[in-house]
Amino acid sequence: METHTFTTTENHQIRYYLTGRGERMIVMIHAQGTSSVSYFDVAEQLSDTYRVVLVDCYGHGDSTHDAELYKIDTIGRDIHALIHSLTNNKITLVGHSSGGLIAAYIEANYHCCDRLILEDPPFFASFGERRYKTFNYVDLSTVCHEFLNQTEEQDFVLYYFEHQYAWNFFPEKNREKIRRKYAESAGKYRTKHPDKDLKVLFWPKDALEAFRGMNDYDPRFGEAFYTDSFHEHINYEEMLSQITCPTVFLKARTNIGEDGLQMCALTEEDAERMGEFIPDFQIVHFNCGHGIHVEKKKEFLTILRS
Repeated sequence: METHTFTTTENHQIRYYLTGRGERMIVMIHAQGTSSVSYFDVAEQLSDTYRVVLVDCYGHGDSTHDAELYKIDTIGRDIHALIHSLTNNKITLVGHSSGGLIAAYIEANYHCCDRLILEDPPFFASFGERRYKTFNYVDLSTVCHEFLNQTEEQDFVLYYFEHQYAWNFFPEKNREKIRRKYAESAGKYRTKHPDKDLKVLFWPKDALEAFRGMNDYDPRFGEAFYTDSFHEHINYEEMLSQITCPTVFLKARTNIGEDGLQMCALTEEDAERMGEFIPDFQIVHFNCGHGIHVEKKKEFLTILRS
């Protein structure tokens, strides 16, 4: 995996990774909170056939950390500039979660794709009034906001672990005792391995996936979703109507909590609504959580290769 840095005309840095020698290029944009490392395993599997580019969004990995840049149009513009510097040919563009929002913006505005693959991005649910009843808002966005408004804890990874919404799924009777126990274990690991992804004994492996790459995450990016500034001046219906290439939407399991909290990125109705604006649109359903490329890697790769 080759490591490169693209410098924009405004002197901002975008770190990207390149692997494979195929003629066809696939560009992959990760979700919020992680970085290109999320797609490393997938990229290696594709490198025998494709030229794969993994991009770190602003506020993630080794790309520029500057809160003024944490807007979909700014990120989309600069990632497109990177793509244009690498090829003039049409590409396959893949985006996971917030990376899917960015990928859709890029295709809608620059038409550089002949195929767009959207991995469970939170269309219609992550902005405006609806965002208040989504898991991302009550979890990552709110924890980012609270972290930035306190001064006692400087380690965001540890702060997020101790304050994540997931504690609400534990029995109320033992919740605080369990949280203290696991937080103590997480604290010891962070002290011993401050530069490694968090590992906590007996904590579910799939839950720890959320911490992969979080060491290099700027919580001000989450603040941009908390305040809704990430989507500033964006009309998503108009944006989607500008997408003309074949688009495949990978839809994870729909999950609505008893209290009405939307635990998934978007509902079935939201996904189907996208097809009202994108002419060549297909939905592929997966019975898994939000990280389809992790939980259903084989099926995910099949779609990318098809």
